[in-house]
Amino acid sequence: MLSYQHAYHAGNFADVQKHLTLFAVADYLLRKKSAITYVDSHAGRGLYPLATKETQRLQEYREGIAPLWQARQQLSDPLLSRWLTALNSAQPNADVLSHYPGSPWWLAKALRDHDQLRLFELHPGEHEHLSGQTLPKQARRVYGDGLQGLKQLVPVSSPRMCVLVDPSYERKAEYQEVVDAVAYTLEKVRHAVLMIWYPLLPAGHHETLLSGLEASGIRKIWHSELLLRAAGESAHGMYGSGMVVINPPWGLDEQLAAAMSQVTPLLGSHSHYRAKWLVGE
Repeated sequence: MLSYQHAYHAGNFADVQKHLTLFAVADYLLRKKSAITYVDSHAGRGLYPLATKETQRLQEYREGIAPLWQARQQLSDPLLSRWLTALNSAQPNADVLSHYPGSPWWLAKALRDHDQLRLFELHPGEHEHLSGQTLPKQARRVYGDGLQGLKQLVPVSSPRMCVLVDPSYERKAEYQEVVDAVAYTLEKVRHAVLMIWYPLLPAGHHETLLSGLEASGIRKIWHSELLLRAAGESAHGMYGSGMVVINPPWGLDEQLAAAMSQVTPLLGSHSHYRAKWLVGE
């Protein structure tokens, strides 16, 4: 099934959590000079104009990036401030929020001359949009299945590896497929840093992902969840967003907790953030 297009959801609260986590991880990895291979398993379009008919249909950015953008001058957390400053650089007109960048943009921003980036996208329309984006020469777009592509790519030639796994989870089987691909990747690149996004839905299928990772033998797994509302408040739709980080950088948990303490009050009175180690620490 290839119906999912992220343009309908660009800039929502899940994007805030996902890309803030990605930004913090990449920022830490850049402290060392050794080369990094970045992989984005489900890249999407790369950049989303908020005025498009798809994004305007649901306007989910109004419960996500918009309130943070409006309050950015009052936010004091260093990580959050740096992230919003970077977001400003994606706008054609400074200080006017008209575009929201997807993960290819955030990863490309972290690239140095000796790093590499592989962007996988299987949806033909989304890949066509991605092909039209201006990206550094170290970035390679791949029209294909990201989980299979990831397994074919490892081991990599660079000393370090950083992976974002971000499926649509349209199929229930994808939760286990992610576990299998991640476990295989870590067999080949033991110290790779992997980030896995997942939705919190009333059906609770994300438990397959978490329990599968916990039983996989992976030694360091941390995860966080950003919730807009309680699970029982709606029978349909995403009520929260989760991020797993395997082999997380030192201090990531504290850094994100501080940033999210300023994010959650802006997302509504029922929003809250929670995090814990699934394995290790």
